[in-house]
Amino acid sequence: MDNKNSLSHTKYRCHYHIVFAPKYRRQVIYGKIKKDIGVMLRKLCEWKGVEIIEAEACPDHIHMLETIPPKLSIAQFMGYIKGKSSIMIFDKYANLKYKYGNRVFWCRGYYVDTVGKNKTAIEEYIRNQIQEDLAYEQITMKEYLDPFTGSKEK
Repeated sequence: MDNKNSLSHTKYRCHYHIVFAPKYRRQVIYGKIKKDIGVMLRKLCEWKGVEIIEAEACPDHIHMLETIPPKLSIAQFMGYIKGKSSIMIFDKYANLKYKYGNRVFWCRGYYVDTVGKNKTAIEEYIRNQIQEDLAYEQITMKEYLDPFTGSKEK
């Protein structure tokens, strides 16, 4: 039993595979903001004591393999990370509010799965997700124009 984390009176190994997407699965994550979203998510996870084992930002969704302490429920953590990152994204990229209205960047739902003994297989899956998405040519949604420049942001 290796890779155990601890709180004051608790030893734990809680790995979760989490997938969440922007509202309407718009493909904005790969544009100018991919790096900034990664920085924001890492900072928010660090503030809550969550360790990111592996993460990948696909064009229309994000995969994360994380160790979340048992003092946080998954619902609490997802509400925190999606809510705070939305605020941070709209503060940095104010023109996105014309696309997303009322400061909602992420869609309501998310996928979460406990990892168990399959940690290495899931790490490999997340690393190769981009190539799989390109191979299967996912459906694209119409993007709206930026009201200030009149062009799509890439």
